[in-house]
Amino acid sequence: MPQIPADARTAARPVPAALPEHRPVPGPEGASDGPAAETARLLAQVLADVVGVEGVSGDSDFFEDLGADSMVMARFCAQVRKRADLPPVSMKDVYRHPTVNGLASALVGTVPAAGGPTPVPASAATATATTPARAGTGQYLLCGTLQLLLFLAYSYLAALATVRGFEWVAAGQGVLDVYLRSVLVGSAGFVGLCTVPIAAKWTLVGRFTPRDFPVWSLTYVRWWLVKTLIRTSPVRLFTGSPLYTAYLRALGARIGRDVAIFSTHIPVCTDLLTVGDRAVIRKDVLFSCYRAHDGLIQTGPVTLGDDVVVGEQAVLDINTSMGARAQLGHASSLHAGQSVPAGESWHGSPAEPCGTDFRTVGAVGGAGRSGTRKVCYSVGQLLALLMVYLPLATGGVAALLDPLPQLDASPRVGASAFTSGTFYLTALAASLVLFFGAALLALFLQGVVPRLLNLAVEPDAVHPLYGVQYGLHRAIRVLTNRKFFTALFGDSSAIVHYLRYLGYDLSRVIQTGSNFGSSVKHDSPFLSSVGSGTMVADGLSLINAEYSSTSFRLSRVSVGAHSFLGNRVAYPAQARTGDNCLLATKVMVPVDGVVREDVGLLGSPAFVIPRTVLRDTRFQDLESGDELRRRLAAKNRHNAVTAGLYLTARWVHFFVVALVALGADALYPSLGASAFALAGVATLLISVVHFALAERAAAGFRAQEPLYCSIYDPSFWRHERFWKAASVDYTQLFNGTPFKNVLWRLLGAKIGKRVFDDGCSFPERTLVTVGDDCTLNAGTVVQCHSQEDGAFKSDRTTIGDGCTLGVGAFVHYGVTLADGVQLACDSFLMKGEQIPRGARWAGNPARHQPEDTPPSATPPAQDV
Repeated sequence: MPQIPADARTAARPVPAALPEHRPVPGPEGASDGPAAETARLLAQVLADVVGVEGVSGDSDFFEDLGADSMVMARFCAQVRKRADLPPVSMKDVYRHPTVNGLASALVGTVPAAGGPTPVPASAATATATTPARAGTGQYLLCGTLQLLLFLAYSYLAALATVRGFEWVAAGQGVLDVYLRSVLVGSAGFVGLCTVPIAAKWTLVGRFTPRDFPVWSLTYVRWWLVKTLIRTSPVRLFTGSPLYTAYLRALGARIGRDVAIFSTHIPVCTDLLTVGDRAVIRKDVLFSCYRAHDGLIQTGPVTLGDDVVVGEQAVLDINTSMGARAQLGHASSLHAGQSVPAGESWHGSPAEPCGTDFRTVGAVGGAGRSGTRKVCYSVGQLLALLMVYLPLATGGVAALLDPLPQLDASPRVGASAFTSGTFYLTALAASLVLFFGAALLALFLQGVVPRLLNLAVEPDAVHPLYGVQYGLHRAIRVLTNRKFFTALFGDSSAIVHYLRYLGYDLSRVIQTGSNFGSSVKHDSPFLSSVGSGTMVADGLSLINAEYSSTSFRLSRVSVGAHSFLGNRVAYPAQARTGDNCLLATKVMVPVDGVVREDVGLLGSPAFVIPRTVLRDTRFQDLESGDELRRRLAAKNRHNAVTAGLYLTARWVHFFVVALVALGADALYPSLGASAFALAGVATLLISVVHFALAERAAAGFRAQEPLYCSIYDPSFWRHERFWKAASVDYTQLFNGTPFKNVLWRLLGAKIGKRVFDDGCSFPERTLVTVGDDCTLNAGTVVQCHSQEDGAFKSDRTTIGDGCTLGVGAFVHYGVTLADGVQLACDSFLMKGEQIPRGARWAGNPARHQPEDTPPSATPPAQDV
């Protein structure tokens, strides 16, 4: 996936060899006497060494005067941290105090620099004193073996049930009989898939309790099986529905009345989840009630009181709580041990008190009408699934499997059905028609059906939850957020036309060939607009929908012109950002205060940084005129070939899998259900090998090298082709197993021994090195590239032995983590950072955390 992070002002640019206007040290100009003066003198010495000049002035701006960028200042921070005679410095300190004198005064003050993240108690962020022993290599191998055997057993049982069901459906006489049989089989399958996780949880685990246990142990195998069954349940299709909360209650969660949960990340240790009445948990929230830490699985409670609001892309670590009517903003997190008092509003990572009201829509309707709507909506969902979607799928597959083995007119016995060339040609033609026909049909429906449905949904009006408009809104969102098409058209000029086709208002687009990445989502395309000249990276989520426990409203989201949006930006309708803004990776977009223009914003909560520093002049001749038109045309041709290869690779995969399915059907008379079980395992192996070959071929079957080039350079276009080939997210199937490490090695990553990966992502696999016994949590990203003002840069990232990356953490490129480093949940570790051995870092942007500092009890100054 081409994940283009922001900080678009900071491409690694050469620093001038001499800056005569900067006066040499000692004694930086403007410094006063005392500790601050001595600290300023030492800081100036370090900075002069880093930038390669004789000396610097105490009042010179790091970015505007010295021409430094974030990579240079990251090296400066790393050098300062190595000095015992200087206090540690973070990138946030540098941005907030961009002169030597200002930084020195902040560092030697009696209180931490204003706006620093709330410290996290060391006792809550580390393992308990009675830490269980780590699992060894023998347990690691035994765990993988047991997981494989459980997968094979489940595959056989699923194949047996599926085959029996399809046989019974195919034996029907007439259309009505086949339909009724399809309804029964589909309903039985759905009920089975929903109840098996519940039965397994209560049988194998009972009630989840707060505890620690090693990964790869026998206890972990039981826990992993329950987690996998819960996470693969079809009930996740019903998020934002009363059926979803009922399912969580069946798993042991204590869920109050009128609770609305919109996040598709299903909590695992449900007995430890308590949600009060009328609480709202918005989309993309991580609240699993467990985490992996230093080779252990740690489970702990998450408690939310009545009328709580949790914003988009928030992370709730274990042992966290929110009192009645408390609020947590979007792109924020509660770290282990944090508690939001009743009635307070917090934001940031880690969260701190603020004065922002994140309740954007009020409740509507009486309790009686709300209850009736919930019942009707839930019944309607079940009827649509059981009476329409599942019968169509069941009956359609049964109808296809019956005639296809007869294509060569040979008996359905053994391999004889595959001895004719006519069969393969016919199957080839059929797969072409099915694959490309389905893609064209889906593309057509995306442009027609949502527009018709949108006519009945009035923007800016408050509608009742679970009513007709709510159902139409969900249908529009599902139909217009298809990853297949954003991956196909993203990182090319075609994405602009595709988004306009969906309903986006893109004004007068300045076409760059990289206006959007391949991961963009929204609640309503018809209420989404992006200004002219704006470039958007991957992971943008436009938040058109605002929810209460009983109502919702759709509002327009407008992104300003001439801006740059980095990775994983949740952009709400109330955003207070205008034109010419830089929104950095994982930034918390402000929703109150003045409208920010001509500035950069970084962090959560956001603070102001320079919109740009001294521009990289290396590629300016490519940004306009005939040269731009020529290069853009060449890029478009290259991207068109890339899109063709993308479609071809997926069609070939579809064709081979279809042949495997037909082979299983032909072998069924002699092997029974085992034929389909083996076909399922073979399909998984074929998928791994096929997409691994496609991905390695896109990279020329060699490891990627660090790059610094224009986006109009063929080297960057080849990197885009690699992203396209790597856009299939099949690696998540192996989360929490030793096979995930095998897969990473197959894809070129350097992975150490006994690494626990619960859902990490490496966009550039061959640029990542991970040491032995590391712990990588769900939702973490180790990204080794960025695009900055028309320039592309990539570099290596190295993670030492025994490191832990918390849930939802983001590690940038050019980063080095020494052994034993702990990075807290939802942290953003900026490019170029060098973390010393055993250090504990947290925050967005991440900074060093003292070992024994209590949480702040008073609200810090507002950042922006």
